[in-house]
Amino acid sequence: MEIKYKSTRDNNVNIKASDAILRGLSDDGGLFVPKNLKDIKIDMNEFKELNYKELAVEILSMFFSDFSTDEIIYSVNNAYDEKFDTCEIVPIKHIDEYNILELFHGRTLAFKDVALSILPYLMKLSKEKHNIQENILILTATSGDTGKAALEGFKDVEGISIAVFYPDGGVSNIQELQMKTQEGTNTYIFGVKGNFDDAQNTVKKTFRSEEIKKKLAEENTILSSANSINIGRLIPQIVYYFSAYVDLIKNKKIVKDEKINFVVPTGNFGNILAGYIAKEIGLPINKLICASNENNVLTDFFNTGKYNINRKFIKTISPSMDILISSNLERLLFFLSDGDSNYIKKIMEDLYNNGEYHVTKEIKQKMSNIFWSDYSTENEILKTIGNLYKEKEYLIDTHTAVAFNVYDKYKNQTGDFTKSVILSTASPFKFIESIYDALQIEKEEEVKELLLDFSKRFNVEIPKSLKEIMNKQYTHNKVIEIEEVKNEIFKITKKEDKKCLK
Repeated sequence: MEIKYKSTRDNNVNIKASDAILRGLSDDGGLFVPKNLKDIKIDMNEFKELNYKELAVEILSMFFSDFSTDEIIYSVNNAYDEKFDTCEIVPIKHIDEYNILELFHGRTLAFKDVALSILPYLMKLSKEKHNIQENILILTATSGDTGKAALEGFKDVEGISIAVFYPDGGVSNIQELQMKTQEGTNTYIFGVKGNFDDAQNTVKKTFRSEEIKKKLAEENTILSSANSINIGRLIPQIVYYFSAYVDLIKNKKIVKDEKINFVVPTGNFGNILAGYIAKEIGLPINKLICASNENNVLTDFFNTGKYNINRKFIKTISPSMDILISSNLERLLFFLSDGDSNYIKKIMEDLYNNGEYHVTKEIKQKMSNIFWSDYSTENEILKTIGNLYKEKEYLIDTHTAVAFNVYDKYKNQTGDFTKSVILSTASPFKFIESIYDALQIEKEEEVKELLLDFSKRFNVEIPKSLKEIMNKQYTHNKVIEIEEVKNEIFKITKKEDKKCLK
């Protein structure tokens, strides 16, 4: 069956998966979605004995139907290799009543590695399929984890360069270390004076700007994205929901067809949207529990039906969730409105013009049937980290702590004790400072000393990827005003075009 893609803001768009992967964002500003999602149905009987790579081949082949099976197998085998420190790719841990899906075993120690390890292969194949001769410049705004994972995935890939923009002072010390020491002749990293939403909005405007597109065309360059707005980033995340379910069956924690909950810490809504799509195509999911930090725009939305970004932006200790404009929510609302692109276009215009929109009662009811949401304060996050280590001797990062805390609130408020999986989205090594604060341990100021102390204190080995950069000098130190993004893009394209001419 061939799966085509359309835009959330224009149902007349009708393109292949490879084209959607190359474009990243539709020309109308909408996001690409599968045109016939309801036609994709999965039989769990065929999946229950598969390992992660086998699951990935099966699921990606369904969504990316213009790729051959051999191309999908090639991409999967190259993506999920020794870059991950476990052959399971995303192992599930059972700590008493908790089932924890560890998504941080890739090179950059965050869940983004799962999708961003395979996207470069899909994009390069897409470029060949469409006979694209121009250089592709990937523009990515990051709240901390996407940037490093994308940089690592695309470094030194011929014909593709990547520019990452992150909020200066808005990421953890380890996240900053990872990005500023990035290698690769085609990688460009900028701190931006502002927050993640400022960076993300600027990148989206760049994609829509005819002036910029024309200028880049003169420099032999086209744009694409590695954020979860790119369908090639989103679809691979579906796989680990199925992987978790299959592992629970193998570990005799559930029986086949038993419904379970997933608890997902999320800011840009891509991770939990992958869970929604998994449910739509046949995974037995009872509830998707949306866990937010104090930038709780999503919690308010699910509880009221009103999305309102006219609020204070808060810098928190879970910076990857410090987001007010959750891009992938647009895809969810498109699905829940039965594909009404005119409706989506209108509410996105309301968001742009007024900073808010309201959904219909019907859509709010549909959301309530599937989603449940709450948020965690900074004190609750620290208390959760401390209690879990003291009681279970299990270390978690700040984002995973949000999920644990919100899951406990869910059980207390609903009385629902359906078996649940908590998505652990980052290694504790990425947020050592907060773990020390939670355990009331005095901490070193210098990142290298902090890593060494953490390793020794908790008897955990420093991940190989962090060892490699501990003594490296920063090679990317540039901090710019938001208004300078366009000029920096033009500088990159001139430099990359000169490389192509050599």
